[in-house]
Amino acid sequence: MKQTVIPAISTHQSLKKFLKTTHEYAVIMNFQMAQLKDIITVMKKANRKVLVHLELLKGISNDEYGAIYLIQELKVDGIITTKPYVINLCKKRQVIGIMRFFLKDSVSLNQSIQLVQNINPDFLEVLPAMPEALGLIKDKINVPIFMGGLIQDQDHINRCLAAGATAITVSKETLW
Repeated sequence: MKQTVIPAISTHQSLKKFLKTTHEYAVIMNFQMAQLKDIITVMKKANRKVLVHLELLKGISNDEYGAIYLIQELKVDGIITTKPYVINLCKKRQVIGIMRFFLKDSVSLNQSIQLVQNINPDFLEVLPAMPEALGLIKDKINVPIFMGGLIQDQDHINRCLAAGATAITVSKETLW
């Protein structure tokens, strides 16, 4: 993926702003299930790639059945999830599988690294975006890493990219 900033869209206004950018990929989150088909149709007509955050959609199951619906019926390009079995489903269905994990402490970091080593997702999304921790992760896995969460300014994005992040997911529209 060549895009280093990936907009995270959670409102119709954000969607309109995204469609005015040159970005190819965006993350869809916090929308209701009934809104997804129209949103994805608009994005696909604009030749954009749709990544959905399975656990941050309203009214859809955040398990493999919800993922199957998103893949088969809505034709999403990728799914972000904390669930290993959804990543495995993405692999089988040939859509992008992005494993998301949260940096809480060293125990959760080590457990998450082990999980990523076993599952081998297409990408890993690490939250919050702490460039200082990226070295601890990159030394142990061979998966491209997105960082996101609590991104406040361009300097923060630059520090994450300089530390080795492949891309930054960000909802703050001024940073797109």
